[in-house]
Amino acid sequence: MSQKTFFITGANSGFGLAIASAAIQIGHKVIGAVRSETSRAALADVLPAVRPVLCDVTEFDIIPDVVGQAENEHGPVDVLINNAGYGHEGVLEESPIEEMRRQFDVNVFGAVAVAKAFLPRFRERRRGFIVNVTSMGGMITMPGIAYYCGSKFALQGISEVMRSEMAPFGVRVSAVCPGSFRTDWAGRSMVRTERSITDYDALFDPIREARQVKSGKQLGDPDKLAAAVLSLVESSDPPPQLLLGSDALKLVSDRIERLQQEIEVWKSVTVSTDG
Repeated sequence: MSQKTFFITGANSGFGLAIASAAIQIGHKVIGAVRSETSRAALADVLPAVRPVLCDVTEFDIIPDVVGQAENEHGPVDVLINNAGYGHEGVLEESPIEEMRRQFDVNVFGAVAVAKAFLPRFRERRRGFIVNVTSMGGMITMPGIAYYCGSKFALQGISEVMRSEMAPFGVRVSAVCPGSFRTDWAGRSMVRTERSITDYDALFDPIREARQVKSGKQLGDPDKLAAAVLSLVESSDPPPQLLLGSDALKLVSDRIERLQQEIEVWKSVTVSTDG
């Protein structure tokens, strides 16, 4: 495997840290983007070989300069791992619009802003690989995570368009869609809206409680995800999206089957609108 230079957002924890560590272990160079000085220092302590850079993905205007400086100091980037993001949990009616805006700022606009900083560089070099970390929540939905699913559905669609637009220039784009993994997603990093409407108690309280109990005990192993992502990066024919985790496989497959059934049931109405 030839040495590559990775730029990984959210590199100080979760999937970002696991991918950074795995890449360094097999000889790749890693630029780890984090959003605070504290995180930068902590990342340098955990992974001394990483090149940490300060990059809050919601500071859209300065991202091109951060990327430019990173390439000036460490050479051309071969692989962007667009990983920075977080989860939001809350009943839609109870959740303030401001929380939705913040969720999209990080999970969608931040990811797109970082990708756009690399697109001209990758296009001009006629090579590069963008891995957008979405979620099985970008292909299925569950009660209580409307803002999160909405953000991941958006990034999923944008990734597919980005893939089509960049293909003529030799730039590859894939979305990685993890299921439930042992990260802080459902723990300290999740933003949870306070409950306020008792009508939703029976539906949502058991879901919130079960998610908190399961946090840290999920089936998915972040280190195995990191190995899968590195295999994806080396693939000569990477897919538009890669599901990771048996739960993601089952839940997304079930949704596709239900969708096919719904299409068939309503087919006569669907085609009735032509001409």
